[in-house]
Amino acid sequence: MVSKVVVGPQGPELSELVQGYWRLAEWGMTPQQRLTFLKQHIDLGITTVDHADIYGGYECEQLFGEAIKLDPSVREQIQIVTKCDIQLCGAKYPQRKVNHYDTSSAHIHESVNNSLSRLNVDHIDLLLIHRPDVLMDADEVAEVFSELHKVGKVKYFGVSNFTPSQFDLLESRTHKPLVTNQVEINPLNFDVAHDGTLDQLQMKRVRPMAWSCLAGGELFTGQSEQAKRVRAELEAIRVEVGAQSIEQVIYAWVRRLPSKPLAIIGSGKIERVESAVNSLSIELTREQWYRIWVASKGHGVA
Repeated sequence: MVSKVVVGPQGPELSELVQGYWRLAEWGMTPQQRLTFLKQHIDLGITTVDHADIYGGYECEQLFGEAIKLDPSVREQIQIVTKCDIQLCGAKYPQRKVNHYDTSSAHIHESVNNSLSRLNVDHIDLLLIHRPDVLMDADEVAEVFSELHKVGKVKYFGVSNFTPSQFDLLESRTHKPLVTNQVEINPLNFDVAHDGTLDQLQMKRVRPMAWSCLAGGELFTGQSEQAKRVRAELEAIRVEVGAQSIEQVIYAWVRRLPSKPLAIIGSGKIERVESAVNSLSIELTREQWYRIWVASKGHGVA
């Protein structure tokens, strides 16, 4: 059973593992199957769900909302995370000439209202700025955060893929502390462990959310020398700790970081979700963790 944890000094409380829905449009589920899958991972203790307005070409929130509409009572059992500020070109927005970022007050308000409508809910538990916007006016974003909180549309705020200085800039203007930074963490890409991002979050006692823990499948099928080295080391450690799969070792490796990341699960197969839950019982030693580090880097620590 997955436990709830407080991700920042002032909240909120989220599940230690998060179910990601960015590929929901690819799962081929009916609304009833989506609802069944949602209830299944709620029963496992995974009550936090991760979305973004753009996922599935702006379709995934709508698909999720259709499932909630079948049984509105599930809303009280989950915490919804969603994101905004990426503006994608495409059939839905033919007037756009290039993909870009937009953290203007008007766009954030519009995005939140669209997400509420698509998700079929009256509030978002945690709203993240999806990507750093060079044109972000921190005062403007802070003000819109305050407005959204005041009217009850959003409870908490955070960011995604921000550097420590970008995080500090925005937080210096917000009325409430930012509660997370959602960043990529996996054995092939863990720059955030060395560039100060995770150090800053540990200092603030803010828990990151980790996306792409499985490196988009590269850890299983990648043919680069790095991927091959890491895969071999993961398999060796899998045998040592008695894990069912290297996938479980990967989640244990991410969780071993002292900033205590909340790993996001990307699969729509409940068996793989259950496997991720079972990984919570696996504890890697420092040496095992660094063996994976060495395999990824291709050199020793000294």
